[in-house]
Amino acid sequence: MARKPGTKSEYVLFDVIYDDGSQRSNRRVPKDILGGLDGDEPARAVIEAQDREIAERSGRPMAAIKAVRRSS
Repeated sequence: MARKPGTKSEYVLFDVIYDDGSQRSNRRVPKDILGGLDGDEPARAVIEAQDREIAERSGRPMAAIKAVRRSS
């Protein structure tokens, strides 16, 4: 059986640590906004926007983000 051709990943995964000590792993951020002089800093803005959307839908506020790092 033939294998599927390899696909480039369109996302980079990040682990997010919040001020309350909780952690969320494998948060997806589009690869095309990363890099350049800002490095991974644009990922924080994307994750904060995702958190706002989650908070609106759930009706519960999200904790503030303490740190963002690439998943290994």
